[in-house]
Amino acid sequence: MRYKTLLLFIFICCEISSEALQGPPEKNTKNDEEETSKNTEFVGSFEDRDGATAIHIESAPDLSNERDKTKDKISERDISDAVDLFMLDQAKVIEKMVQHFDMMNALQESTAFEVEDMPDLPKGALQEKEYTPEELEANKIYDTALAMLNKTRPDKMKAYQLLIEASNKRNLDATAMVAWAKLFGNPLKQDIHFAKQMFQELADVGNPEGHMGLGFLYATGLAVNVSQPKALIHYTFGAIGGNTWAQMALGYRYWSGNTVATSCEKALDFYRLVADKVSQGVTFGGGAAIQRIRLLDEVENGYTSGILDNDLIEYYQLLAEKGDVQAQVGLGQLHYQGGRGVDLDYQKALHYFTQAANAGNAMAMAYLGKIYLDGSDEIPASNDTAFKYFKKASDLNNPVGLSGLGLMYLYGKGVEKDYTKAHHYFLLSAEQGWVDGQLQLGNMYFNGLGVKKDYKMANKYFSLASQSGHVLAYYNLAQMHAQGTGMLRSCPTAVELFKNVAERGRWGELLMQAHSDFRSRRYDESFVEYALLAELGYEVAQSNAAFLLDRGEVPMFTKEDALARALLYWGRAAVQGYSAAQVLLYSLSGCLPTHFTHYFLGNTFLQFFSLRCLFFLLFCDVP
Repeated sequence: MRYKTLLLFIFICCEISSEALQGPPEKNTKNDEEETSKNTEFVGSFEDRDGATAIHIESAPDLSNERDKTKDKISERDISDAVDLFMLDQAKVIEKMVQHFDMMNALQESTAFEVEDMPDLPKGALQEKEYTPEELEANKIYDTALAMLNKTRPDKMKAYQLLIEASNKRNLDATAMVAWAKLFGNPLKQDIHFAKQMFQELADVGNPEGHMGLGFLYATGLAVNVSQPKALIHYTFGAIGGNTWAQMALGYRYWSGNTVATSCEKALDFYRLVADKVSQGVTFGGGAAIQRIRLLDEVENGYTSGILDNDLIEYYQLLAEKGDVQAQVGLGQLHYQGGRGVDLDYQKALHYFTQAANAGNAMAMAYLGKIYLDGSDEIPASNDTAFKYFKKASDLNNPVGLSGLGLMYLYGKGVEKDYTKAHHYFLLSAEQGWVDGQLQLGNMYFNGLGVKKDYKMANKYFSLASQSGHVLAYYNLAQMHAQGTGMLRSCPTAVELFKNVAERGRWGELLMQAHSDFRSRRYDESFVEYALLAELGYEVAQSNAAFLLDRGEVPMFTKEDALARALLYWGRAAVQGYSAAQVLLYSLSGCLPTHFTHYFLGNTFLQFFSLRCLFFLLFCDVP
């Protein structure tokens, strides 16, 4: 109200003072005066500029009468009448201005967020949930089962029996884990329809795992009819609820344009969320190794790609027991990292590394330091023991030992923090090409730890470490490209790097489980596991799912349905750069001789698909 009074006062003062200086307008007759007053207008307009309201004022027309300048001055009454008429016109303009300001203020007030306008939270929201005795018991059972599964060598069957018990007592987390086990057929017997029912019950109460499960089923047409819109809805709800797989599925869809419009920024947002979780779970040791075995390559090579034969492992064990140091180090690394058909076993790794270290092997000493630095459920962490072995290895100029000492000084593990010493040891390690030394040098330059911040040097060392496949190097480079730190911002590059990091999460172990099921001729179970990973964007899973379907080794599908799905997965793998899939699709277009097509797919494929069908399936993305 104050600005209204002030505005009115300013306009009156300005206009009256102007009239006093110019003198009153001259009129011949009263009719001329009335005509002039009718034609007198004061024009005001409003302009919006950068969110502010600008007032544009046009001058009022001259009130003097040019036709007759010889008449006497008008009387005081005429002056009073003229002023009254002018003020009336001015009042109308001011009224319009006031109405405009009222409207603008009303809009601002309607969009403003006032904390005092928020309703009070219900009392129940301010109190911790009170669990019933049955719920408390279910939570305890669930925690016990989870602890068993997190062991290095878990007893899965016993753990899942506990999860079933907790699920029967209405523990939703246990229900979700049982549902996935039923879907995959590992370690429980596969029952897709039962899993669908469990996912539906979870989704009905808003559980993210339930939405993720239903999204996968609708996307692949397992136990339900294919519905990409429903799949997208459930994936979205799951991602909002924090489900990692749902976030990955959406990231892949927005990256590839699968059933949604391609959006690099949206893909970046989802993949970044997953990559953040993966980076937080990386240990000093790097975690278990995950082999990405292509079934097509393995079958061609006679089941020798990536997996060590049991006879070969037994031969190495015999050499190790006879004192062969290289065999001892090799077996120690296999058991320390896992993979290639060898189970993760820190006790066996400790056994073989200790034998080699006693023989004076520097690499074995360095790995003993890594074992004691990280610790596990089988071997407790010991900074003193780790430092002892790292020091012995570094005295022999071993790059792993040098990097280990650098880590201890960088983080102050068992020693006082010393960035200068840490930089010295990392530099010596990196000069020998060791990936951890390169990564940590990049971290020091990026964060300015003991050295001046230098994004160019950070980029250099992160790039070197990424060439060796270190997940944190990919993550740090992705962050730099996403934010434009020390370089031009590049969303596509950042997405590619974050996608690489996301695919190195613990769920990548499902690739090994799917391969194990394939070799055990459990083809339905293997396909479902590959299909899930294919939804998450794993190219090797897409090509392996296509391979199983193409060979007719998935009993749950008819031949026609299997071939149609195979073509879809081959197409997605080809888009991600798998050369065999690209050649296969190229052969279908008739550009290669017929025997190439027969070699890849067999005669039956061409009986069901014309080139028009091929185009429709590839570009319309119909499962």
